[in-house]
Amino acid sequence: MDYIVVGTAGHVDHGKTVLVKALTGVDTDRLKEEKERGISIELGFAPLTLPSGRQLGLVDVPGHERFIRQMLAGVGGMDLVMLVVAADEGVMPQTREHLAIIDLLQIKKGIIVITKIDLVEADWLELVREEVRQAVKGTVLEDAPLVEVSALTGEGIAELREQLDALAAVTPPRPAAGRVRLPIDRVFSVTGFGTVVTGTLWSGTIKVGDELEVQPEGLKTRARNLQVHGRTVKEARAGQRVAVNLAGIETEAVHRGSSLLTPGFLTPTYRLDASFKLLNGARPLANRDRVHFYLGTSEALGRVVLLDRDELNGGEEALIQLLMEKPVVASREDRFILRSYSPMETIGGGIIIDPVPPKHRRFQPEVLVSLQRRLEGSPEKILAQIIQEHREGLDWQEAATRASLSLEETRKLLQSMAAAGQVTLLRVENDLYAISTERYQAWWQAVTRALEEFHSRYPLRPGLAREELRSRYFSRLPARVYQALLEEWSREGRLQLAANTVALAGFTPSFSETQKKLLKDLEDKYRVSRWQPPSFKEVAGSFNLDPSELEELLHYLVREGVLVKINDEFYWHRQALGEAREVIKNLASTGPFGLAEARDTLGSSRKYVLPLLEYLDQVKFTRRVGDKRVVVGN
Repeated sequence: MDYIVVGTAGHVDHGKTVLVKALTGVDTDRLKEEKERGISIELGFAPLTLPSGRQLGLVDVPGHERFIRQMLAGVGGMDLVMLVVAADEGVMPQTREHLAIIDLLQIKKGIIVITKIDLVEADWLELVREEVRQAVKGTVLEDAPLVEVSALTGEGIAELREQLDALAAVTPPRPAAGRVRLPIDRVFSVTGFGTVVTGTLWSGTIKVGDELEVQPEGLKTRARNLQVHGRTVKEARAGQRVAVNLAGIETEAVHRGSSLLTPGFLTPTYRLDASFKLLNGARPLANRDRVHFYLGTSEALGRVVLLDRDELNGGEEALIQLLMEKPVVASREDRFILRSYSPMETIGGGIIIDPVPPKHRRFQPEVLVSLQRRLEGSPEKILAQIIQEHREGLDWQEAATRASLSLEETRKLLQSMAAAGQVTLLRVENDLYAISTERYQAWWQAVTRALEEFHSRYPLRPGLAREELRSRYFSRLPARVYQALLEEWSREGRLQLAANTVALAGFTPSFSETQKKLLKDLEDKYRVSRWQPPSFKEVAGSFNLDPSELEELLHYLVREGVLVKINDEFYWHRQALGEAREVIKNLASTGPFGLAEARDTLGSSRKYVLPLLEYLDQVKFTRRVGDKRVVVGN
């Protein structure tokens, strides 16, 4: 069954709480202070079953101006709203402020409820009715149905239920199949159970035992127990009022304004890109003005960076970047409210474009164009732009988060975009990685040029070292993605991969007849020289070779296992090195030996034996003990 959240809004003492009680039988004023003062201070909640059997969750918000922050904590999760106006007072200051907030948050379905009709005459009621219609003109509630009720006598309550039923029937339910998002509005401890948080479940389904996280605190937890409107349940669905008993978290570690989420769903941020509208009549907003920011149940101080102007006037809209003073969590298309720093008045609201943006410089045309496209684009265009702007590509789950799409919707869009050639999907272990096709092709062109140049310059080498290729072109790419990229090109027949090298498909080291003869002559020279090999410089002179050409030939013989590089000056024939190791091993069998003893036993000189012993130390065949050495390897 789908659940719809309906909230009240309106001036203090206009009968919101009494109206909720008349509809549901539940008194949402639970606090002692609320009972004593006769006004709502905190959010109240009550379930309502409509004539059709549909389930509603009613949210009763405070109407007093001093509790506007509590009102904002409740209104963010509403699907429908009841704007309540008392017949004996008509439209009042908080009526207008609450209406402005409803309009800014674009809660497009609602009912206007005129209460306390038992207290006024018909002609007065007609005046109030006209005043209300004038007040909502030009807002999202301009065409909303109007119902007149008396909670005391019951008049109009049945009609109100029918209107709620009709609106709920055409209101899309919140997505129960998506990732969990529950803005927390209350935190407390229950003896024997521990920490409990409550809130309206904006999306997803929570089951007992589910792994969750609390953000922006970054706390891992588990749903130990669940309640929906006081009933213990095994699962809670989007649209329901939920209490979650959290495992492994102290009550003091969680706060109102935090969010309970599917792990990895939303990332805490100090910056938000948004489109913002300043209310008509509000004082001009200057660049970097300090404001109070409200989203869901969270509240934070921040500054507004105007990206395309120095001042915003009432009634105008602008692209902004919000710089927060503490981390918040948000999703694309979230609606938010701003209030002035002092005095605290609602000044406007807007919509999140990018919940985790980079820092922007002001007056940059490319930034403004990008944000405007994201604001106006379809989900597919927004997803394509997000991937385009991330030059190294994106994990598909991160792409879903940045685009504020469900995982399933993201997967389908990416597959469609891949079929159309817009993106390239790379299988990375058990995940998908999305890269713009333009970027993917540019990568391949760069790799092709690099390998062609390398093969031309070093025709005897099997290929370019993988890590060298990565450092040149893919240093910011995660290692597992780089590996998957090479493997994909190998499967496509573009590359051939060895343990540590990469080469163009079909490449094999090639030799001229002259090089073949040189390789044979070099091998013979080193074999004959045995334990007194020539230095690099001596070989270059005797064969009349350029040092770079000689280096390539020697590297090839090393790779083939013919020679062993001892240091930059000396190479040994592998056979000669093996024989020398046996001689050293026999020498060490009688005890530690010194350089002179090794020199005499090998019948060589210090010039050759010292580099040999240092090499044997390096490969852990021998180990120095003072001025002596012992054999430790085989």
